[in-house]
Amino acid sequence: MPVALPEPETPPATGTADAAPDWAQVAALAAAGDRRAFERLYRAHVDRVYALCARLAGDRVLAEELTQDVFVRAWEKLALFKGESAFGTWLHRLAVNVALNHLKTDGRHRRRTVDDADDVVAALPGRPLAPGDLMDLEHAVAKLPPGARTVFVLHDVEGYRHEEIAERLGITSGGSKAQLHRARLLLRQSLQR
Repeated sequence: MPVALPEPETPPATGTADAAPDWAQVAALAAAGDRRAFERLYRAHVDRVYALCARLAGDRVLAEELTQDVFVRAWEKLALFKGESAFGTWLHRLAVNVALNHLKTDGRHRRRTVDDADDVVAALPGRPLAPGDLMDLEHAVAKLPPGARTVFVLHDVEGYRHEEIAERLGITSGGSKAQLHRARLLLRQSLQR
């Protein structure tokens, strides 16, 4: 997905020139209709949202559509952001919900074609992988059944707890654990060949 690189950030109102932006303040400006503030939010967070959507959807084109859906939904729901958590956390949860709802209602589970395997590997414990092994891992993750892949990505890559996954997917926490166990077992078997 071609994405413009974010411009160097400056604080929205006060602070030193090298201080990180107050995203809650930028979000409040965007919620009040400031399109430039929303553009700053978009530029700062689009890559992370896209990577998450790509991991969950397993398809670049669908991930691009989902990323756009996430930001449309964010624009519509900005007034609901109260700053009780970091803006990035709020947007991440919104992205997970949009992607999972789409996958659930649409029923499409396409093959994974994402080039950002480094993100997946970085979240996995163990020894670093050689480039050929990295391709094997990508292929193995792509071959996981959709439910196992979704739980694997949410738990081992994104860091969600089983209770959170169960709530989002409408399954039990034990079902989430079983899917994760299945995913790890299938990955191990695939990588040992």
